[in-house]
Amino acid sequence: MQTASSGPSAHCPALFITAPGSHHGKTTVTAALARWHRSQGSKVRVFKTGPDFLDPTVLERASGNPVYQLDLWMMGVAECRRLLHEAAQQADLILVEGVMGLFDGEPCSADLAELLKLPAAAVVNVAGVAQTLGAIGYGLAHYRPGFPLIGVLANGVASTRHEEMLRQGMPHGVDYLGGIPRDLQFALPERHLGLVPAAEVADLDQRINAAAAAIGVTELARMPAPVAFAAPGQDATPLAALLQGRRIAVARDRAFSFIYPGNLDLLRRLGAELAFFSPLHDAALPPADSVYLPGGYPELHLQELEGNVAMGQSLRDHCAAGKPLYAECGGLLYLLDSLTDKDGKRARLLGILSGQAVMQRRLQGLGYQTVAMPQGKLRCHTFHYSTTVTAMAAAFIGERLYDTSDGERVYRAQGVTATYLHAYFASSPQAAAALFLPQTEAV
Repeated sequence: MQTASSGPSAHCPALFITAPGSHHGKTTVTAALARWHRSQGSKVRVFKTGPDFLDPTVLERASGNPVYQLDLWMMGVAECRRLLHEAAQQADLILVEGVMGLFDGEPCSADLAELLKLPAAAVVNVAGVAQTLGAIGYGLAHYRPGFPLIGVLANGVASTRHEEMLRQGMPHGVDYLGGIPRDLQFALPERHLGLVPAAEVADLDQRINAAAAAIGVTELARMPAPVAFAAPGQDATPLAALLQGRRIAVARDRAFSFIYPGNLDLLRRLGAELAFFSPLHDAALPPADSVYLPGGYPELHLQELEGNVAMGQSLRDHCAAGKPLYAECGGLLYLLDSLTDKDGKRARLLGILSGQAVMQRRLQGLGYQTVAMPQGKLRCHTFHYSTTVTAMAAAFIGERLYDTSDGERVYRAQGVTATYLHAYFASSPQAAAALFLPQTEAV
């Protein structure tokens, strides 16, 4: 197995998995590759491009290691480099799954792959496609001159004859890396926000193992060449221990699972101690100075949340004592008077904030936003299907990255900060720390 080099750069084989668009099978292929190399005795670290919470749960199961996001806008170049440099010192292989299509968005997957000098392989769903696969591969390789595309993997090959036609269309200079058969046992189940989280798919390991076996006989399974990952700059400002001595209770269960691992890392680096609890199953908060209610799927667990009266009272007591609580998206919904699911079933929830939310059948919020707080600007992302009616005034309003309409509101009342936005804490450690401090102590 490969050993990382010493010195300013760490070297590790690495590969970027991309596609012409969504729903081509990037996550399935990345998970299969991770499981294949893990089964060969390699330590695999996987990263997911963009602000996704769900794909990483599958990739973590496949690789056996934590999966972090890489997002050039939300995190910045330095943080992306830092995470990869750390991984390269420990791993035998790094895999990065792209987001949407290779050139979709600003910044896009291609920007990240080029910046980090990662060789890329494109996954193409070939249902209804034969020799035209060559044109797709040629376009991906040449749309941006010099882009390091090593080849194309066909996903969903129907027969031996189908694969012959796929190979016939491949142009010189773009390799055909093989194909995996059209087989429902590889499929990953989905719901309204994306893939079903790994913990809820009973046969997930069987699905990943089946896909890994198919990947193992393709050219894509060959160990890629080492990539040099630069060390973080020496001029980085050390983090102050702004949360030293504070204990933060973090909700984490099937209803509240949308947590960036990098956020938890930053809270620890700021000096906080973290204690995890389940609003679904626990009767009370652990002893804590602050509470973090992340996003998730409260709408799928209304009866359990409404029925856990003891936990509800524990959270209300925490807020009544004036202790800080920070809630994102699903956490915001849990704090309201009620939430109604898409079938019209309504549950009374915490009533810590006044208002009602209703799940809709179409997406209600999507995209990057910045929240300017007194301590700094937090970069965030929003993605939700609910609408909220409340008389509360906004303490802050997010600024959208790509248009001039109003962004998401940030509400503050009696130590509570709540919003639909998912913040990436490393974008402003000072502002992140302030979310978990009494407002009189916030720096």
